Amino acid sequence: MSAFEKAPAHCTLQHLDIEAVFHQVFESSFRTRLVGGGDEPIYRPTEDPLGYHEIVYTRDYAASALHEIAHWCVAGPERRQLEDYGYWYAPDGRSADQQALFERLEVKPQAFEWIFSMAAGRKFRVSADNLEAALGASDGFKDAVHLQVLDYCRLGLPPRADLFAQALANKTGLCNPLNPAYFCRDAL
Repeated sequence: MSAFEKAPAHCTLQHLDIEAVFHQVFESSFRTRLVGGGDEPIYRPTEDPLGYHEIVYTRDYAASALHEIAHWCVAGPERRQLEDYGYWYAPDGRSADQQALFERLEVKPQAFEWIFSMAAGRKFRVSADNLEAALGASDGFKDAVHLQVLDYCRLGLPPRADLFAQALANKTGLCNPLNPAYFCRDAL
């Protein structure tokens, strides 16, 4: 039985449900909106004091929405003032060295995404995001993501990630999105 199957039965949120939950929790307090339909994901800060920052996710993909929210939850106040948080990003087709750097930087976002996916009633797939180079997620990366999730289950999430995970869980009816029994390494 997979970790996903161990979680109590609850509904599965679609991309518009995820947008609604995000807006309920963060639109006013952080002046940030989640917007689907993008060809590529991007974070766009606003310079207008009355405007809204935008987290754009790919097309209508719920997994993209959750992944982009995870990056937003990792980014601190200074990074949230920069387009795409000012992060380095090498496109698909990365070398082995670039892929190793990518994996080091993606542990926390993908750990958040896994927790958000569980809370939203969705399956999570760890992503190496490097299809052209045919480099899948390494075992070390999968181990690191799993261990980070278990740390969050034991120690708790940072505030924004916790608010979002709890709001998703409230929507789906999942009692405890940080139950470590839901997160099995074999599921990756």
